[in-house]
Amino acid sequence: MSPGPADRARLTFPAQRRLRRKWEFEQLYARGRRLGNAHFGVTLQPNEAGPRLGMAVASKAVGGSVPRNRLRRLIRESFRLHQHELPPVDLVVSIRAGARTAAAAELRSSLEGLWDKVKAACASSPPS
Repeated sequence: MSPGPADRARLTFPAQRRLRRKWEFEQLYARGRRLGNAHFGVTLQPNEAGPRLGMAVASKAVGGSVPRNRLRRLIRESFRLHQHELPPVDLVVSIRAGARTAAAAELRSSLEGLWDKVKAACASSPPS
């Protein structure tokens, strides 16, 4: 059974859910809280607008453009599917060296664990 139009609209990744400006990344790196696991690191900071995603996928950690773009697609897809479970935070996901050799299923489960850590961190931290 394919999802209806309302379901597809809920799982989109619109521009207002993305971090793109350099100053947004710099502000997040300066003030944000850091979490991570073997494959990914995340810097997060609460916001008022809902979850927004930025990515820092360095060629030094991953390699050429093909594996870098594959990881970006994987991160975007995971965020797209889990965005409605996440609290209102700005996130920058970065790659760790272990992601280079990991299988796609392992990376997906690592991202799911990361989203759980984000939810737990935001639930335990006092609102600012």
